[in-house]
Amino acid sequence: MWPVGKTSRTVRAVLVCALLACLTVGSVALANSDRDGAHISTGPPAPVVARACSQAVLGALGDVADNVYREGVSSARTASALSMITHSIPLREAIERDEPRAVRTAAQALIASGHMTDLIVTSTTTGPGTGPGTSSGTGPVPSPDPGPGTAGPAKNGNGRVLTDAGPAGALAPLHGSILGATGAPIASFVASVWADEGFLDETNGIAEGLTVLRAHGHTVAGSLALPTGALPAAGELTVKGTDYRYTSFAAGAYPTGNPLRVYLFRSVSSIAPLCAHTPTGTIVNTVSRVARLIYDGEIGASALKQMRRVQHNQPLLRAVAAREPEATRLAIDKLLNEHIVRIRVTVGGQLLSDVGGPHVLAPVRAPLRLAGKTIGEVTISIQDDLGYLLLAQRLAGLRVVMYADPTPAGSTAEPLPGSTRPQVVMSSFQTPPAQIPAAGSLRYRGHDYRVYTLHAEAFPSGPLRIAVLIPIPYS
Repeated sequence: MWPVGKTSRTVRAVLVCALLACLTVGSVALANSDRDGAHISTGPPAPVVARACSQAVLGALGDVADNVYREGVSSARTASALSMITHSIPLREAIERDEPRAVRTAAQALIASGHMTDLIVTSTTTGPGTGPGTSSGTGPVPSPDPGPGTAGPAKNGNGRVLTDAGPAGALAPLHGSILGATGAPIASFVASVWADEGFLDETNGIAEGLTVLRAHGHTVAGSLALPTGALPAAGELTVKGTDYRYTSFAAGAYPTGNPLRVYLFRSVSSIAPLCAHTPTGTIVNTVSRVARLIYDGEIGASALKQMRRVQHNQPLLRAVAAREPEATRLAIDKLLNEHIVRIRVTVGGQLLSDVGGPHVLAPVRAPLRLAGKTIGEVTISIQDDLGYLLLAQRLAGLRVVMYADPTPAGSTAEPLPGSTRPQVVMSSFQTPPAQIPAAGSLRYRGHDYRVYTLHAEAFPSGPLRIAVLIPIPYS
């Protein structure tokens, strides 16, 4: 996840903040207060948590929040969005017919799929390179909160905007070209998979903090009232009597790529439970919590949203009410792959249909009702074992080994002949360690780890033990 030899931002943050602590007892004051009661703290840190602890916690969480943002820059998520745009036949044909209304309809259908949040399509009237999406990247970004005088929105060149679909406010613009039937470029596009609110919600959830987007000395999005003016990249802040510690990183606004800055705040009281006797112990506590929250996210709001979609799917309800396995399977097939990886339907405790991947976790269950009557029960999952493994690695730099009970109820895994030991169903290692303790230290193939055990649930039921290996030193 991080190249060999790269100094982690976590370590750099600790060193820089430690140096600053020797030079000053507080952050640079911006304003004593504003109408919301926010002010920069100029006194010593609150005694409830040591400075070294807050630096370690925010260093680790800042890295995680930055990695969440990077999911909107280059990831399977962005690859899926780009592929859908460039392979959309309705979009291509509407552009070729030069029908902006049809282009907008096609763009709105792409957004409705849930794979992207915003899409601007610009015709290429004088050949490639005339629209806003002809160069990649998110634009230059400075270290401090961008102040007044930052360059304005990019122009569209000689291209003509055919549609600008999606809500206002997004991050991490993605650029590309749309080819016509002959293979020549007919349009450029700028897209995003990170609406401001979606990014804030996901970051707040995984970091258990308050995330704020700022540009030009003002808050762009976020619920924490902050004073107007340039805000240092890291420091201490008191808002309405609550002491916060914060860190930040640079990002790019949609659609221009103009610089903004993402600030992550944690209250001092929320940092205190993560503190250990050593910085390493504090980081282990912090990252272990992140591993838990990544899993909890798979049974949270996103899963419930997909469950509602399933519960209101009329073809599925009619098939289940008629007790028709094949019709149920066909209805499930159409529901899969839009953020759902597996669906299982039972009627009166008897299996009617079960479609999806073999190694799935975090099941969510609900009744199916039609005409006011319960006709069955559905179990869904929005994440498989591999998906959790990849998220844990990309967002937090973790390694995981997953173990399933050899004979859990409803399991599709084959137990080892004559074995009653839990079997490995997914691993970050091609050959996982023979034995991993429930907690403590582990050295494997020349690398040191701290182990955290996450007790999860396999699909459709049964225990799933996830050994989370935190690299030491953490970077």
